[in-house]
Amino acid sequence: MQRWRGLEDLPSGWGRCVATIGVFDGVHRGHQELISRAVEIAHDRGLPCVLVTFDPHPSEVVRPGSHPAQLTTLRRKAELVEGLGVDALCVLPFTSELSKVTAEEFVHEVLVERLHIAAVVVGENFTFGNRALGNVELLTKLGHRFGFSTEGAKLVTADSSGEITFSSTYIRACIDAGDVRAAQAALGRPHRLEGIVVRGDGRGHELGFPTANLSTPRFAAVPADGVYACQFTLLNSANRGPLTAAVSVGTNPTFSGRERRVEAFVLDVDEDFYGQRVAIDFVERLRAMEKYPSSEALVEQMHLDVARTRELLDNE
Repeated sequence: MQRWRGLEDLPSGWGRCVATIGVFDGVHRGHQELISRAVEIAHDRGLPCVLVTFDPHPSEVVRPGSHPAQLTTLRRKAELVEGLGVDALCVLPFTSELSKVTAEEFVHEVLVERLHIAAVVVGENFTFGNRALGNVELLTKLGHRFGFSTEGAKLVTADSSGEITFSSTYIRACIDAGDVRAAQAALGRPHRLEGIVVRGDGRGHELGFPTANLSTPRFAAVPADGVYACQFTLLNSANRGPLTAAVSVGTNPTFSGRERRVEAFVLDVDEDFYGQRVAIDFVERLRAMEKYPSSEALVEQMHLDVARTRELLDNE
């Protein structure tokens, strides 16, 4: 898959394409249906499929301080959409200047003049342009003028219970509540945190449970405080599959901790992961974060957490 940052990265002589546009945070099951529809149209027309997204999140530019919790990093988003058959990812840096571009200007200057779209697929509630005045109706109208077709798709997927509508907002709420199972059902995979392993205070090692302390991106959607059964993956090691880990999220109240941390105890591995880029996939919440009367009581509970983690992930 080709990856472009900004329209200046488009290859010279770029021809027509089918595009889909949105933030696509999480690339959840609704997004997957929409993107697959764009890929299908592109395949039928013999054209490449381009996914247009934005970085940073538009809300942070329009309303500073309102950046929502981020479900997927840009790198992870690229991996996921490539797996859906997208041919090119075009990341538009979202600036105050871009926020002032009218919907009509965006269509003419970006979609028509630069991307040469033959068709565009967006969510039925998609808005764009200055003050979000552009919508599917306007896209359709401008498509008639400039020679491209428009399809507004519902962010739904069907299963045994019928049609279900998904949203990134709903998934963020699930994660914030620690309901990682509900988040997984909507995402189609476990929620993932990525980051670099950094040095901790070494207390886990003293207790017999050495942990890898994850430094997460600024806006990462970190689950509610608690202990989770997870899968732990070294992102720079293609030859190693996911490892089983019991992960603590919180301030470690037994030792009067104040800094909120994500700490992974990787089962059956004696290794220092310091400095490595890793991913943690949250499979199940085991319990809430609790304060124990002694380190011995905490260690006893940690043994139970590890046993439960092993039991859960062995059955996944």
